[in-house]
Amino acid sequence: MAVEIEQFLCRSDNFGVLVHDKATGATAIIDAPEERPILEAIQRTGWQPTMILTTHHHGDHVEANLALKERFGLTIIGPKAEASKIPGIDRQVSEGDSFQLGDEEVRVIETPGHTAGHVSYYLPKSGVLFAADTLFALGCGRLFEGTPAMMHASLAKLAALPAATTVYCGHEYTLSNARFAVTIDPTNSALTKRAKEIEALRADDKPTLPTTIGVELATNPFLRAHDPAIRRNLGMERATDAEVFAEIRKRKDLA
Repeated sequence: MAVEIEQFLCRSDNFGVLVHDKATGATAIIDAPEERPILEAIQRTGWQPTMILTTHHHGDHVEANLALKERFGLTIIGPKAEASKIPGIDRQVSEGDSFQLGDEEVRVIETPGHTAGHVSYYLPKSGVLFAADTLFALGCGRLFEGTPAMMHASLAKLAALPAATTVYCGHEYTLSNARFAVTIDPTNSALTKRAKEIEALRADDKPTLPTTIGVELATNPFLRAHDPAIRRNLGMERATDAEVFAEIRKRKDLA
């Protein structure tokens, strides 16, 4: 991998992330949930940030934008569709755009659903995806501004990435997601095994992330609306994939 990554907790359950290009020293902050833990991570690593990559406008992802920009003089990059809501934004990006983090290409993937303009950032050289609140380990983001069809399409884009892609998400939600997932896909042995592993990790106060696209394809019910066992369990054998996804999302909202 051409980049080094430092993941750490912010607020109560947000993940902060620093991404460091080893060849050039360029460093990005993925979202800015809280200033103090980000500053501690910068001090711990010695990496000086040059940019913030903002995924969406929610306060728990942009709270420290202005403070960090003032302190480091960095560039804030974020989704064009939400530019008016992102503090300090300097560069607006949308589907198909790319830019450099040192020697590393960063590609922008529009992934609306959680918010109307949410984007994810993909580093093909290192095989890393920063999905924020679109794709979670064993889950997906709540639909605050988008529709089920919109989120289903966004997840399909991410699911099409190479299976080995390492995925960093915005929150430590995996334990509750696992407990829900087994109600949707109870005969999935890979999911059952993973749920036990997650219980053990959280019992030891260890993070459950990052994950991979391959692991999520095998165990995340939100990426498995096509699966016959899930469809039988839901009584939706003749429904479309989008309809099955919508039902799973509805059940998670009520769980």
